[in-house]
Amino acid sequence: MTRTVLFAGGGTAGHVFPAIAVAQALQAMDPDLEPVFIGAADRLEARLVPAAGFRLHTIETPSIPRRLSPKLLRVPGALRRSVARCVELAAEEHAVAAVTFGGYVSFPVARAAMRLGLPLVIHEQNAVPGLANRLASRWADRIAVSVPGSADRFRRAERCAVTGNPVRQDIATLDRDSLQVEARERFGLEPDRPTLLVFGGSQGARSLNRAIVASHPRWGDQTLQVLHATGRVTHEATATAWAQAREQGGGPKVKVLDFIESMADAYAAADLVVCRAGATSIAELTALGIPSILVPYPHATADHQTENARALERAGGAIMIRDDDLDADALLAACLPLLREPERRHAMADAARAFGRPDAADNVARLVPTLLDERSAS
Repeated sequence: MTRTVLFAGGGTAGHVFPAIAVAQALQAMDPDLEPVFIGAADRLEARLVPAAGFRLHTIETPSIPRRLSPKLLRVPGALRRSVARCVELAAEEHAVAAVTFGGYVSFPVARAAMRLGLPLVIHEQNAVPGLANRLASRWADRIAVSVPGSADRFRRAERCAVTGNPVRQDIATLDRDSLQVEARERFGLEPDRPTLLVFGGSQGARSLNRAIVASHPRWGDQTLQVLHATGRVTHEATATAWAQAREQGGGPKVKVLDFIESMADAYAAADLVVCRAGATSIAELTALGIPSILVPYPHATADHQTENARALERAGGAIMIRDDDLDADALLAACLPLLREPERRHAMADAARAFGRPDAADNVARLVPTLLDERSAS
């Protein structure tokens, strides 16, 4: 008999992709457990979850203002309605457990699980827990964390398990060595030239774009090519800046895109990556063992990207540059030694790989049948 497990993690790719990865792992582990998602109709999960082959119920999910605002007065009532709807959905689906991954939609699902006495697993992607997970951790049966230091930030640290941060299946199974030449050719790059991948997410990162463009004439005799995803919002301005930089002559070969559809190909092509320090990016880089220069987004909630970057830097798998300190000089100082000294780059790659948890999806998924077995035995 098929049993339903509710999943919630929405709003951003950093919540949705790990949730889908765990749902896939759980289904492979126990085909009698069916992951069913709850999310918002106007968020990323509305497209990604059905595309992954899972059912999705949508609910209204109130956002909580970070500052004092009249909107705060509407939050309690909206939350009560969201929780009530999640209780109804859990009953309709005959749910036996719930797994949440943060984001606004997670709290009403977690609260509904508490009201119904369902086993609850929450997963925290970042080194610093988000608001929804901090609240839900008070009644969660298991708290899955991506890095060991996160456990101390929860009141019930004894319920924490260090699982790693789940990554997409196409990333987890990627064989970079065998696909590198093919991946570079797909982007129109030279097959045997060291490749620097620079990206700032779908919206881009202006500071990263400015620094890499400004560095163009200053790589000296370094044989290099750059694959640069500018972000859709900043693409036009950055493409114009690149055209002006190329007119000066010199510098590495550059492929400029607004957005990279296949990050698996981009990772396969890259020897070194410059990017933000989001939990998903770090999980993917470390699962694949790619050395990186991390520039934390300075306005992230509770500055969690800085903590993410520091954790990997301490492990030897990355170099962190603060956004305020990022310019062409800082970028060159971080990248050139790694590009000129393959041994150093390989050592950083090994450290990144040791930090990574390619089995993270299985680790989180395994918590669900374990809890169900414990409940049935008690």
